[in-house]
Amino acid sequence: MRLVEFVTEATTRAYAKHGASQSLKFRCTSGSRKGQVRASPAACNAPINIKKSKSLSQTKQRKGGMMSTKANVTKRSNSTSQRVQAMNKPKSRGRKKV
Repeated sequence: MRLVEFVTEATTRAYAKHGASQSLKFRCTSGSRKGQVRASPAACNAPINIKKSKSLSQTKQRKGGMMSTKANVTKRSNSTSQRVQAMNKPKSRGRKKV
């Protein structure tokens, strides 16, 4: 068995924005960070920093609406975001039904 076999069980590869370009990262498939894109597979199982978690919860309570609005504007208008969305879609859609 190789290390790659263990690593790929908990993650899949996904593209993410990195400044004005995109980079290949890892999407966590299990655990408390399921669905999140991280730089390394080890970050999927890292212990949760409770202070940071609490701070983000408070920020979301105060400014959550504005955060989501800004994120949605970026996802619609930023060319890098559009490119990353397209790259993360599955290549084969199956056979078209006639």
